[in-house]
Amino acid sequence: VEVHNGSECILSGLLSICGKKVLHIDQNPHYGGEGASISPLEELYKRFQVPGPPKGMGQGKEWTIDLIPKFLLSNGQLVKMLLYTEVTRYLDFKVVEGSYVYQAGKIHKVPVTEADTQASDLMGMFDKRRFRKLLLFVLNFDEHDPRTFLDMDPNRTTMRDVFRHFDLGTDAVEFTGHALALQSGDDYLDQPCLQTLKRIKLYSDSLARYDHSPYLYPLYGLGELPQGFARLSSQNGGKYLQNRKVDDIIIESGRVVGVKSHGEVFRCKQLLCDPSYAPGRVRKVGRVIRVICLLNHPIRNTHDAKSCHIIIPHTQVQRKSDIYVCMVSFGHNVAPEGKYIAVVSTNVETSNPEKEVQTGLALLEPIMQKFISITDLMVPTDDGRRSQIFVSRSYDATTHSETECEDIKDLFRHMTGAEFSFEDFQRDSEADD
Repeated sequence: VEVHNGSECILSGLLSICGKKVLHIDQNPHYGGEGASISPLEELYKRFQVPGPPKGMGQGKEWTIDLIPKFLLSNGQLVKMLLYTEVTRYLDFKVVEGSYVYQAGKIHKVPVTEADTQASDLMGMFDKRRFRKLLLFVLNFDEHDPRTFLDMDPNRTTMRDVFRHFDLGTDAVEFTGHALALQSGDDYLDQPCLQTLKRIKLYSDSLARYDHSPYLYPLYGLGELPQGFARLSSQNGGKYLQNRKVDDIIIESGRVVGVKSHGEVFRCKQLLCDPSYAPGRVRKVGRVIRVICLLNHPIRNTHDAKSCHIIIPHTQVQRKSDIYVCMVSFGHNVAPEGKYIAVVSTNVETSNPEKEVQTGLALLEPIMQKFISITDLMVPTDDGRRSQIFVSRSYDATTHSETECEDIKDLFRHMTGAEFSFEDFQRDSEADD
């Protein structure tokens, strides 16, 4: 097996546990491909061809900037992958301090607990009561126990009907769907409610593990993640080659048999790569804009949080998809004392992407420096079973890792023919002693 880049690093670790021999070739000097962490600060200015950095930014090496930041839901799939494979040994996580949603021109704490709901100005008194009833239903909901369904069939009843059942007002529907279930558009309303109920449950289970928010983020940034999985892979006999361009993918009678790099041929039975290595096997489904902002102050109305997550639901800004803002700082050891890194991201819908993220950027003013990237959203044209070339999807605009986990599970299934199950990766504790 041959592997490259971010989600690929995670898969290479998982596949190596399954007994596959993995060789990992990366054209970059750092782990993680387009989802890399950039350090020192000078490197970021160089990468975006911006003159600087100016004085007063602290030491360059104190900065670690994630190009595509993703928070981890503390009870989510990526954290489970980390726990089961024991990659947690190589990483330190810290909870993100706040989770917010934008409504009527300002940001509000996302309510989940009884106290938050009581204090929230996101909804009126009657809606608070109805929202609590909905939450209680979700928390008691068990897809294997029809007694918890309240006469609604999770595979047939739409989420719109569930909201109607609880008589929830539009504002409450909006933040429940977008800030709790983390849906980025509104298609979910007319789909069976099971998926959304599970997502709300995941949010509130994640929040229950820590107090401030359901999100975790590694100290020193996300670059630590692929590195941890790379170490796992090499413990299981995997090999790593960095700074190597792949010159050619060798195919015989429609199947991959090897790759050529720096004149050497590496034979393989399967190839896993990101879209940049297989341009002929992917199609463009959209574009994502991300604006990295360096700040010397916390975000207003977040109680001076050193890290936070803000969702701007699309209806608040007359769009089709949500805008995400995530912020980390010296609190996660990714910037010097008193400095903050915020990233605003969304799906591009017009010919003026920068204008589309204006509402997000306005929450961050004043901004010391902005770095803008617009990338194509690529997806594979087939599942790779015939050619045995498996291509991952590009990173989407969301700022949490659940969508990547779905992709990792799909790729795992296509490559091994087996369903992904966390329990299969439970390390045998006796063997480790």
